[in-house]
Amino acid sequence: MRILGHADVRQVLAGHESETLDVVRRAYRLHDEGQSAVPHSVFLRFPGDRTNRIIGLPAYAGGDKPVAGMKWIASFPGNVQRGLERASAAILLNSLENGHPEALVEGSQISARRTAASAAVAAQELVGGPPSGVSLVGTGVINLEIFRFLTVALPSIEEITVFDLDRNRAESFAAKCQEIKAVRAKVVGTLDEALAAQPLISFATTAIEPHTDLSACRPGAVVLHISLRDLTADAIVAARNVVDDAEHVCREGTSLYLAERQTGGRSFIDAPIGALLRGTATLERRPDELVVYSPFGLGVLDIALADHVRTVAEERGLGATFDGFVPS
Repeated sequence: MRILGHADVRQVLAGHESETLDVVRRAYRLHDEGQSAVPHSVFLRFPGDRTNRIIGLPAYAGGDKPVAGMKWIASFPGNVQRGLERASAAILLNSLENGHPEALVEGSQISARRTAASAAVAAQELVGGPPSGVSLVGTGVINLEIFRFLTVALPSIEEITVFDLDRNRAESFAAKCQEIKAVRAKVVGTLDEALAAQPLISFATTAIEPHTDLSACRPGAVVLHISLRDLTADAIVAARNVVDDAEHVCREGTSLYLAERQTGGRSFIDAPIGALLRGTATLERRPDELVVYSPFGLGVLDIALADHVRTVAEERGLGATFDGFVPS
């Protein structure tokens, strides 16, 4: 058993965003080709607590180097006020020869970076021309990583608009973004200002129910709806919608789940991102139509990226090995 801690994972991934983007693209293509197994994730919630949760995401990624495993990720938003990270995670990788656990990988960075990479891959695919800027709604780790990956996938970005309910956090976040890339940054006081400011918008909040429509957006804007519960059902139905997997995203109270209940079907979903990347589907739209990308966050991305981290770590001799974890 190889154990890779936070510092080991960071050493493999930091500064290698292009490789992570490639891993995510391959995983999406494999999923669309039917070379993956992604059961529904398991949500562990606690009686009387609507905020905290722990999610289990089992998955298998096929292809030339198949891998299976599970991510176990806790989301405790109150951690932020205590000076702790909101999310913590561990990923277990299993042998496909005998089923034995082979690696335990600290998963918070993998989870954040695969989420950010999935957003950047989608933005690269869906934005019509090189965008000059992005509005970032929510100022946690996920949107910071999304900005980092967008600067690689869409280097034309030279400006950011930032909105958060906590203006001090927004100011601090904008400064962190400028450390990643020397962009022009503006913190705005209302969500509508943020929606109207840029042709590309990223929602990464802790919202648990819809709180906005998209009427303030520019015509033709692309919305990365990463937190999945910000938009009203009407806003979803009115837009062109791309998802990672309809079966996964239309559940657990997401905005798309509410849209499905409202309309009685999923005809409002236009295409999965994997099919767009493979060229087996196209998204035809008028120049003024809004496009919303809503990824549930497939476990196959975590497993594929964790396996990449494990492979590189083994080559570099990183981490620790533990003998005798399972019976010999």
